[in-house]
Amino acid sequence: MGSKIGFVSLGCSKNLMDTEVMLGLLTAAGHEVEIFENEADIIIVNTCTFIERAQSEAIETIMEMGQNKSGKCRGLIVAGCLAQRYGEQVLDQLPEVDAVIGTHSYHRIVEVVERVLKGERFVLCDPLDRPVPTGLPRVQTTPKHYAYSKIADGCNHHCTYCVIPSVRGPVQSRPVDELMTEAKKLFSDGVKELIVVAQDPTQYGVDLGQEGLLCTLLEELCTIGFPWIRLHYLYPECIDDALLTVMQKHPQILPYFDIPIQHANDRILGRMGRKTKKEALTKLFSDIRRKLPQAVLRTSLIVGFPGETEAEFEELCEYVKETRFDHVGVFTYSQEEDTPAATFPDQIEESVKEKRQELLMDLQAGISAERLSHRVGTTLDVLIEDYDFDNKLYFGRSYADSPDIDGMVYFSSEKTYHAGDFAKVLITDCLEYDLLGEAKE
Repeated sequence: MGSKIGFVSLGCSKNLMDTEVMLGLLTAAGHEVEIFENEADIIIVNTCTFIERAQSEAIETIMEMGQNKSGKCRGLIVAGCLAQRYGEQVLDQLPEVDAVIGTHSYHRIVEVVERVLKGERFVLCDPLDRPVPTGLPRVQTTPKHYAYSKIADGCNHHCTYCVIPSVRGPVQSRPVDELMTEAKKLFSDGVKELIVVAQDPTQYGVDLGQEGLLCTLLEELCTIGFPWIRLHYLYPECIDDALLTVMQKHPQILPYFDIPIQHANDRILGRMGRKTKKEALTKLFSDIRRKLPQAVLRTSLIVGFPGETEAEFEELCEYVKETRFDHVGVFTYSQEEDTPAATFPDQIEESVKEKRQELLMDLQAGISAERLSHRVGTTLDVLIEDYDFDNKLYFGRSYADSPDIDGMVYFSSEKTYHAGDFAKVLITDCLEYDLLGEAKE
């Protein structure tokens, strides 16, 4: 008889897919998923370590889950990026932890659980250059109507502020046939929106010596029947005419571009180790909007990078004003040990970083509202998430909104809908980040 396994998954969608694979392996081995941690025999926390805030959240969660060991819980396992980065320290400094399993070892989770149940306490971190076995089982944890497909792990970029290459290793692409098999099963299980993710999907296939493999994969995925296919985290220097042409050809590939540019001043971009300069970014966004007029642009920005002057911050603000992004995430620079930028002498005070973040977010709030106002009077296809009983409104997402990070469309309807249904919604008003409308029955 298997054990009851409780899971907490932190961080990004790529981490969530590792969680789903671990769940698949454990259930295939006869263990049972337990949604209430205080009823679990084993608790696994899959962690993030991208920035200091993510590390703090991970440690707080580990300590919180450790309190269950006074009851039924027999073991606490820490997995993921924090585990890979600080394996021995996690075990030494958090006595409630029984095992630590790194980012390239999660396929050995069944072995880890069995060893913990026997009373062992250890760290298991395989080398980062070791390929993770393919064809592993998976348990979908997202709502039934959308799912993620992680097409590659690792990253070949070496931005000076980022720990991901040292934690996840170089790019390792999954085979097209495996991704197709997985996608077909997801479609048959009712998935309407497939979200293609990687640290940088445009690098898909570079480790296999196959340039343009992302376009080949997208062409194949479009044959399955998904109404929506969404791409995430496209590095600007790798978006080419071939990718835009494939998106033009296949309307089910949503014209949603999540392109992290991080800054718009060439000096700061250079210090960050970024490969695309301001002029090239401007040309890219112009090309996207010319070829795909309905394009939605999302980006992420870092303020308070070492040495960022007031003038350079103002230049970033002006660029945001000019470009009119639909969605922007603004992060304060996090001084991460073992990264080149952490050693730069001109670090900026936290209060200055936070003030710049606040100013830029306030600026973007007005732009987002203005961009949303252009949708008033239009009709959008909305993938329904749920029903708000208090306000008697359905809510869901249009092509312009990705799960958990963007806004919602709230609408009234006399017709009954269910999560995963599509509705055509006439937009009648907008809020700061959300839209209001009524279903066109």
